[in-house]
Amino acid sequence: MTNIIIPIIAAVASLAIGLLIGYIIRKRTAEAQIGSAEEQAKRILEDAIKSAEAKKKETLLEAKEEILSTKNEFDREVKDRRAELTRQERRVTQKEEALDRKSESLEKKDELLTQKIREAEKKNDEIRAIRDEQQQTLQRISGMTADQAKALLLSNIEDEIRHEKAMKLVELEAQFKEDADNKAREVLSLAIQRCAADHVSEVTVSAVQLPSEEMKGRIIGREGRNIRTIETLVGVDLIIDDTPETITISCFDPVRREIARIALEKLIQDGRIHPARIEEMVEKARREVDVAIKQAGERATFETGVHGFSPDMIKLLGRLKYRTSYGQNVLRHSIEVSLLSGMLADELGCDSMIAKRAGLLHDIGKALTQEVEGSHVHLGVEVARKHKESAEIIHAIEAHHGDVEPKTMIALIVQAADAISAARPGARRENLENYIKRLAKLEEIANDFECVEKSFAIQAGREIRIMVKPELVDDDSMVLVARDIVKRIESELEYPGQIKVNLIRESRATDYAK
Repeated sequence: MTNIIIPIIAAVASLAIGLLIGYIIRKRTAEAQIGSAEEQAKRILEDAIKSAEAKKKETLLEAKEEILSTKNEFDREVKDRRAELTRQERRVTQKEEALDRKSESLEKKDELLTQKIREAEKKNDEIRAIRDEQQQTLQRISGMTADQAKALLLSNIEDEIRHEKAMKLVELEAQFKEDADNKAREVLSLAIQRCAADHVSEVTVSAVQLPSEEMKGRIIGREGRNIRTIETLVGVDLIIDDTPETITISCFDPVRREIARIALEKLIQDGRIHPARIEEMVEKARREVDVAIKQAGERATFETGVHGFSPDMIKLLGRLKYRTSYGQNVLRHSIEVSLLSGMLADELGCDSMIAKRAGLLHDIGKALTQEVEGSHVHLGVEVARKHKESAEIIHAIEAHHGDVEPKTMIALIVQAADAISAARPGARRENLENYIKRLAKLEEIANDFECVEKSFAIQAGREIRIMVKPELVDDDSMVLVARDIVKRIESELEYPGQIKVNLIRESRATDYAK
């Protein structure tokens, strides 16, 4: 046991001695390191103090230099401003001296002007005195007062102005007419040449050919029941007279007349003619006419290239196929006006599609029946508004007959195209009685003027030649009289195209040698 304890004690003692020696060594090492760090810190602090003092001196030096520079610049600026003020004072002084000199000069001029005014007033007094003396002398010599002389002078001046006005009017009218005729002839010729239209007025079919005279009795039926059925269902009058193998259909409504014609042709072809069969054929004919109306409207839109119409508007266009105006088919007329309007618009630089649409719809009011009251222009405007057409197209429809003043180029184009289509040779027939009345009215308007001796309507009413009284009308006044007659004709007559007013003045002197 003793042998074990003694080595343990020795080991513990050795360990304690080693630890003590290690502690002593580490302590001395740490003290040495602390001393070295303190010395190093002192050196760094001394270096920092030296560097700060040097920086401080450098900064103070730079500040002194900057202060000195600023002071020098300020002194220089003060010096410049003082010099500028001195120069300005000198200029102001010079201006004041110049103003003083000008003021003196103006005073002298004012005095001189006042003196001249006094002299001018004195001369005016002398002139007025001389003028009064001359006026009295003129009155004494001429035997007229001042008012009479003034009236004579004004009369002479008025005659001269009237003469010059008439001559200028003739010159301007000739120039404008020449320019307008050349331009209009060019535009219209191009448009008309491009639009190939039929030159034959249309006659609505109102007669049905029969295979034999025996068919008339079958159409009349027992106690006239067949013919009464047809007339009641369709709303037409069937005229069966001595005309061989022909039945005439009479009705103011072309659509009803067309339905009756188709139904009669179907009945004649079928051979079975009785009230029940008549009702069936009339219904078939009505359906065929409705289809034909729709197809006619569609063909019109395709032919003109104008699209975007509602089905109701297309049907109204198709109904124009069965309307005529002085023998001219209204649908063909509308198509022709549409094409002419588009071509005129192209030549004049306008929107051709709007012009063609307005031309196609300008007579759409004629498609409505008598059940709707109003003129075809008013009805056309209402239809266009109902189908949401543009304001420009509505105005063109409203103005194409001059009901309102045309305000757009499209309205003028449609108006011109309508006149071209209606007035071309062969387009329309005219009632002989209306034609004679128009010629008589034309001569009556001319004869109403006091200065007119005699008038003659020639060229089928396209020209009127007027003989004037030479003692009442001079050469200058003829232009004004012609214009007055033209205005009367335009306001009181309706006519296609234009009427030429030709005034003739002839003076003759007759004497006899004895």
